Amino acid sequence: MYKHYSTSVGNNLKTIQITTKYRYKMMRKDKLKVFCKVAIEEACKKHQIEIVIIKVLDEHVHLIVDCPRVLSDAQLMQIIKGLSAYILFRLCPDLRLRYPNGHFWNAGYFCQGCGTDFERALKYVENQGLHHY
Repeated sequence: MYKHYSTSVGNNLKTIQITTKYRYKMMRKDKLKVFCKVAIEEACKKHQIEIVIIKVLDEHVHLIVDCPRVLSDAQLMQIIKGLSAYILFRLCPDLRLRYPNGHFWNAGYFCQGCGTDFERALKYVENQGLHHY
């Protein structure tokens, strides 16, 4: 499961949770869940961030990513939240009615490395659908 780089071997797995601003349940409709997932996937793909798993729920998203080692957690979150919000507002201009300032995601986030606890983190994200419904 390790990646081989020119001078090192390893991974940079992160468990992430982001919530919508004001915890509004913006992704209740399947269409918005798909758009949200696509927006996050596109943001990650553009910056070589590999998504291991992603779960989009009504008002938040859980994901595990393997990101380049040169990215700090703050940069990682800026890419995921900022670029995905930009893409979402392009895909769904009506979101501007709820968020006129263009801030789709809450300012806070959870981001932690999960290298040694990967299996536990993966099960946690996989079971989010059961946990919240």
